[in-house]
Amino acid sequence: MRRPSALVQSEGSKQRRAAPASVRARWLWSGLCAMDQSASASSIFLPNQSRRAEFQPAVGRACVFSSSSVGFAAESFIPLDVSTDMEKIEDQFASLHIVRRSSEPKEPTYLLGIDTSKTVQAEKGGLVAVLCSNGSIRIYDKETLHLLREFSGSPGLLSGVSFANSCDNVYSASTDGTVKCWDARVASEKPVQLFKGYPSCSFISFDINCKDHVICAGAEKVDEDALLVFWDARFTSQDLSTRDPLGAYSETHSDDITQVRFHPSNPNLVVSGSTDGLVNVFDLSADKEEDALVATCNSVSSVSCIGWCGKDYKQIYCMTHDEGFCWWDLNHLDTDEPITCLNMQDVREITDVKDGHLDYLIGGLYHEKMDRLFVIGGTNTGKIHLLSCTSAGLTHVTSLHGGHAATVRSFCWNVSEDSLLTGGEDAQLLLWKPGAMEKTFTKKDSLKIASSVQQRVRVHSSDSYKKRKQQ
Repeated sequence: MRRPSALVQSEGSKQRRAAPASVRARWLWSGLCAMDQSASASSIFLPNQSRRAEFQPAVGRACVFSSSSVGFAAESFIPLDVSTDMEKIEDQFASLHIVRRSSEPKEPTYLLGIDTSKTVQAEKGGLVAVLCSNGSIRIYDKETLHLLREFSGSPGLLSGVSFANSCDNVYSASTDGTVKCWDARVASEKPVQLFKGYPSCSFISFDINCKDHVICAGAEKVDEDALLVFWDARFTSQDLSTRDPLGAYSETHSDDITQVRFHPSNPNLVVSGSTDGLVNVFDLSADKEEDALVATCNSVSSVSCIGWCGKDYKQIYCMTHDEGFCWWDLNHLDTDEPITCLNMQDVREITDVKDGHLDYLIGGLYHEKMDRLFVIGGTNTGKIHLLSCTSAGLTHVTSLHGGHAATVRSFCWNVSEDSLLTGGEDAQLLLWKPGAMEKTFTKKDSLKIASSVQQRVRVHSSDSYKKRKQQ
């Protein structure tokens, strides 16, 4: 198995590995142009002008990560009294009730990922994009949850869904070796842009940076290569509907790349996760892959979800397909302190949930005002748990129930708006807000549609972990 050069982190220990003597021949790009954060969108820096990226604080954002998608709530949080932070967040979450649910689709599917539009236009309203297990993306009205249109990823299956930060374009990666971009406000069978990968590429993860300048997609392993592929995503006056790659990283993962996440405010920083267990942090202002690799953390298991957190977003959390959880602090890279804040091989074994149990993890949310990371988990019967993350472990805060009847796959929680969107294996997209429940709401049963589910998504056992442990 090929191992990455640079830092390898496992259970708090550090060791250095020799950098490779040369860059792979597949590296077609002499270095991703560093985008100057203080310059205009058209300004770029060539590799010999590049500088190392620094962590920049994200202003007024709540980061919402799930195993399939990433969303950002652009508005500032309601100020919280430090002495009653946890009580208020518990009350805020516990007061949520179902006020809307999506209409019954023609073809029931698992809802694997959710993202909301970042640029809400008052006269048009917000949009919700949902990744479905039948290989499509559905666009809903954010307030009514009425289905507006649907985009097909055919001939490939789609992985991940994300809105652009500056417009209402929605993106998704495809197993046909492309990243597709649609205008979410226009019904069209064809994407407005198509980002083509290299031959034999099959993409299962992706993200677009905070300035909408660069797209990065992670591919399944082919032969000895597991590629991170990059494209220039900027629209120009002479824009082409099809884009070829700028280049790729090929040395740092040895298996399928299941997760890609750009830094919330620094367009040059990106983190990737793989079934090889490694979580790599890259600084794209460097002109070579071996120089771009800032750090490698080892989760010791297949990575299902990663995200940025902590003050100035200098920390990273990771979830694994066997329900493990890791948390690393990049502030300690140049110190003698271990960067591992928390390492739990199976959260189900050591996390105590009041009046219930925990079957799986869904994703994480970093609360800026509280400077606290929260983790969302659930049960196979549809209950949703809110967990608080500290160096001592995960602590149960509160739970929601009575909504879903099966495993919850995705969520997007906007704390400032007191709203939560959830989707799951019962084909239900639910909108939760404080107030009375919708009178017409009825709980749906789980769907028997395993044949239409992507092979790359996480599959949970139909039996709860608690029941299996007692046998």
